[in-house]
Amino acid sequence: MAENPNDPIPTVIADHVDIVYRVNGTGAGRGSATAALNRMLRRGHAEKAAGVRTVHAVRDVSFVAYKGEAIGLIGTNGSGKSTLLKAVAGLLPVENGRIYTGGQPSLLGVNAALMSDLTGERNVHLGGLAMGMSREQVKERYQEIVEFSGINEKGDFITLPMRTYSSGMAARLRFSIAAAKDHDVLLIDEALATGDRSFQKRSEARIRELRQQAGTVFLVSHNNKSIRDTCDRVLWLERGELRMDGPTEEVMKAYEAFTGDNKPKPKPKPAPKVAQPS
Repeated sequence: MAENPNDPIPTVIADHVDIVYRVNGTGAGRGSATAALNRMLRRGHAEKAAGVRTVHAVRDVSFVAYKGEAIGLIGTNGSGKSTLLKAVAGLLPVENGRIYTGGQPSLLGVNAALMSDLTGERNVHLGGLAMGMSREQVKERYQEIVEFSGINEKGDFITLPMRTYSSGMAARLRFSIAAAKDHDVLLIDEALATGDRSFQKRSEARIRELRQQAGTVFLVSHNNKSIRDTCDRVLWLERGELRMDGPTEEVMKAYEAFTGDNKPKPKPKPAPKVAQPS
């Protein structure tokens, strides 16, 4: 039977995926990773076996993503969103199940490493090369990347070392470098939470362009408006499990009912009237 050219083309298939963290030892200070695991243990997210703490971060998650889709990943803190993105990018192994990808996934996160001692200009070139662009392509798109990031709007910051940047400036530059290339699968972890509304609009427009060019975009965000403005489909993860997968507005309404974000905000009380002198 011949394939229908109009059929959607899968780009990412997650088939009953489990992702597990194992951490040896129990002693730790208050601010350590193991201390965080201890808190997770008290909430029932981990179990102890043979001296190893086991955190089941993602449980039996299955979905299929297609070319041209923008998919939001939502859920409360610790629900497994960023972990799942890293697994799709090939940066984390899966305990059970399989993840299949068509093309090369590219993960963009606010914690993605840039070389802090190098200038923004040098990082643009290195970042572009690391994503597979040629030197000529980086050179051609350099000015567009800098302008898109907006980091030079208040000075010539692109010529300064990255260590002098605020976290927002660095995140905007990372997104701008990644957005300069067309991606088969682009995985974005909270990058749109940084910057002003103008930058967010530019980022959302670029995501729509990627979709039109048959790319697939995954967006992790706690900004419900960004999810609504950018995505046509949403995966809702809670405690590592896929709770809902469907059209954006349908899933967002269910999620906001769960978190209480759909409750009407109380109207501000009117200011007391001040008696005027007669």
